[in-house]
Amino acid sequence: MCYQKNIGEDEEMTLQQLKYVIAIAECGSITSAAKKLLVAQPSLSKSVSELEKEMGITIFFRNNRGIYLSDEGTKFLSYARQVVEQADLLEQQYKEKGNICRVFSISAQHYAFVVNAFVALVKEYGENEYEFTLRESRTNDIIEDVRYSRSELGVLFLSKFNREIIQRIVKSADLKFVSLFTAKPHVFVCRNNPLAKKDKVTLSDLKPFTRLTYEQGMNNSFYFSEELHSTEESSKNIIVTDRATLFNLLIGLDGYTISSGILSSDLNGTDIVSIPLESDEIMEIGYIVQTDRPLSKISKHYLEHLQKYIEDYRS
Repeated sequence: MCYQKNIGEDEEMTLQQLKYVIAIAECGSITSAAKKLLVAQPSLSKSVSELEKEMGITIFFRNNRGIYLSDEGTKFLSYARQVVEQADLLEQQYKEKGNICRVFSISAQHYAFVVNAFVALVKEYGENEYEFTLRESRTNDIIEDVRYSRSELGVLFLSKFNREIIQRIVKSADLKFVSLFTAKPHVFVCRNNPLAKKDKVTLSDLKPFTRLTYEQGMNNSFYFSEELHSTEESSKNIIVTDRATLFNLLIGLDGYTISSGILSSDLNGTDIVSIPLESDEIMEIGYIVQTDRPLSKISKHYLEHLQKYIEDYRS
């Protein structure tokens, strides 16, 4: 003997049922909600009753005056609204083809060329809807962002000192490093700093001055440092979290930081200069991506802008 399942029997909760609950709560009665939804009142009542049975809760109390939410129903309504709102966003994103919102995220160490390329990308998509994110972040956070798809690309550097450790961490996260360019280390100082008069500086020249470095949080290992020669002793150290503060302190305290040598007057002004540092180290700057994930069209466009700015800076 065949068994035919009745409509609504043993069915899972539907998005439509959640919309019914929201409408009833807003209208204050099943009759008013049925009129608003253009649904027969018995069908609406049955659908909500089946939902209550499936969830094992009472969403609405009914009396002669009408209908009102139970404590469980109030909590359920809050979740229902969130689900329906997210469903609406999905429909807007994928059904309304004329208004596609382009999404792109990148995480990076503190490099001017990364920001300039990001600005160029935003201008390229200026007439469209988009949601772009640029995170100037700690080294370990960059790796985690790409690993867990919070960002599609992560820009960082390798050196003789950190290469083995960073490469191992990147590989263990199923990521790969793609090289962009190499650079000799430079020192950033204020134009009025005595070091600015030199054609090049040594590590010994730096000792009287305050060293500025980027904070790395719980993963404050020398291998995660954004600056080369992080193991060199310094009697004056200031740790910062953002680029604006670092550059303000370079000017205000005659401090220094070690970086790639690439400056942008658009972002950093003309008060900071870059001086070559005598060193046997090399910075290999590149980006990390998920090993098995192809680059999106937007990522490819961003990398094109990035390459252009790198070439402009180095020419």
